[in-house]
Amino acid sequence: MGKIYLLILVLGYSLGSFAQWKPVGDRLLTRWGKALNPDRVWPEYPRPIMEREVWKNLNGLWEYAVVPQGSAEPSAYEGKILVPFALESSLSGVGRALQPEEELWYKRDFRIDSSWKKKRILLHFGAVDWKTDVWVNGVKVGSHSGGYTPFSFDITSALVAGDNRLTVRVSDPTDQGIQPRGKQVNRPCGIWYTSVSGIWQTVWLEPVPDHYISGVRITPDIDRRILRVEAETGSDGIVQVEVSAGGNPVAFCRSLSGQAVEVCMPPDMCLWSPDHPFLYDLCISLWESGRCIDRVKSYAAMRKYSTKRDKRGIVRLQLNNRDLFQYGLLDQGWWPDGLYTAPGDSALFYDLEKTKSFGFNMVRKHVKVEPARWYFHCDRMGLIVWQDMPNGDTGPDWQNREYFNGVEKVRTACSESVYRSEWQSIMDYLYNYPCIGVWVPFNEAWGQFKTEEIVKWTKLYDPSRLVNPASGGNHYACGDLLDLHNYPSPELYLYDGQRATVLGEFGGIGLVSPGHVWEPTHNWGYVQFTDSAEATSAYLEYAEMLYALIGSGFSAAVYTQTTDVEIEVNGLLTYDREKVKLDEDKLREINTKICTSLPLGEKESE
Repeated sequence: MGKIYLLILVLGYSLGSFAQWKPVGDRLLTRWGKALNPDRVWPEYPRPIMEREVWKNLNGLWEYAVVPQGSAEPSAYEGKILVPFALESSLSGVGRALQPEEELWYKRDFRIDSSWKKKRILLHFGAVDWKTDVWVNGVKVGSHSGGYTPFSFDITSALVAGDNRLTVRVSDPTDQGIQPRGKQVNRPCGIWYTSVSGIWQTVWLEPVPDHYISGVRITPDIDRRILRVEAETGSDGIVQVEVSAGGNPVAFCRSLSGQAVEVCMPPDMCLWSPDHPFLYDLCISLWESGRCIDRVKSYAAMRKYSTKRDKRGIVRLQLNNRDLFQYGLLDQGWWPDGLYTAPGDSALFYDLEKTKSFGFNMVRKHVKVEPARWYFHCDRMGLIVWQDMPNGDTGPDWQNREYFNGVEKVRTACSESVYRSEWQSIMDYLYNYPCIGVWVPFNEAWGQFKTEEIVKWTKLYDPSRLVNPASGGNHYACGDLLDLHNYPSPELYLYDGQRATVLGEFGGIGLVSPGHVWEPTHNWGYVQFTDSAEATSAYLEYAEMLYALIGSGFSAAVYTQTTDVEIEVNGLLTYDREKVKLDEDKLREINTKICTSLPLGEKESE
């Protein structure tokens, strides 16, 4: 009888949550959105590069209210919102835009587990767009500006026994501000999409000791066979790093806290590549007085990104000191029901799984930053990532078919500071993920300024990656790549003998799939076809043109794009991910041919 009563209680709570939430609007839903359980939203550990065993997920139904900017916390909240979906999204259960003159308030109650009593409690936000203020029990615990990177606060001193109240205030000017925003606008049209405001990644709690590992920085050096691990601890103890593979010990090293741990890897170490994405397991621990006081699980890959001139004199991209033609998809990471937020981890994985299945070895993450688990999947699957900086502010005139001879944008001191702060935060956030191969500070002159200075700073900040100064112009003779854009077909209209020349965007084959579109009319692609066979034929034609241009100088290429996005219908997948629009087998065959095209010229020179 007790079990039946418990089951009734559980079912009642679950049904109650469903009754308080449902997707809103008449837009497309993905299969994952249709099956979403509001009591179990994004339950996966959100930071796989630095994982602790004990944590508490705060995702789920919160209260929300929208008020005029500058107002006090509302005395009454409007209803429920499903965190971590942005206010504007269908899956939030709200589906309304936050205006620049408004603020979004959240609140929810939580309890601290009794076993955490002697611990410090950290409150983590995966990402909130854009300016955030946070209170616990009416005590302000911190503020943060930035829409794409995680942040946390130590809330220990603000906690009380029993119920604790978490309150969050968010403001977001979208395209009325200078902040990085990617493709968000207040009035979506063409290549510009629905705005995203508020919490859009997991919110969670984590207990830690007084001295703990607050961050790690992992740098592989395959030439010296060294894996360098730097741990932030705030302690005078010892940091220990254990490296294993498949549960078997590989290497071990210890250093005083504050000193880098340099682990000597074995001569037969495994290298990471798209064909063999081998990851080593790491256990990083902090020791004081002979006792382990904190421990995190992590992982690493031994790999190297570089460039080198081939036997024809062409500068090529290299992975692990070998030429590799990098060919991938422009991936914008938008969802019809969740906007910036995928409806679940399996949905996030699906896009990458299809990318790999199509025969690509790379993804260009376009003017957006993803949750940590997206990069974790790329690491596991063997997909190289070109990471864009989300654009903001305005830019100069765009010149894409010649080296820039115009006048660069002059940002205000505030705008420049915001750019530098967020770009550095993004590089810090993603530094440890092996998949990141190229940093892209600017795209097509969007918000572009002080190009040569920003490129130099980026390269100095992270010399382990390549820097693509400006994808698609405005072009400067700096960084590691010259990146051309040309729609719809490939064209090598500029060439740089000192850097790798790449085709950062091409394709854009449009195909409408009735029943799977964001709007019934006004859909577009760079070129438009009426059936899959025609679209596939066009793709094969462009791919063969690209293949022919590899010998002339192209070292990488990016096809537009992974999925349809709002009224853009040039994806290989429909926006709801229900249809593969082109012939997958034919794509895989030609894409594999392109990805394995290098090195060139060896047989001809023999």
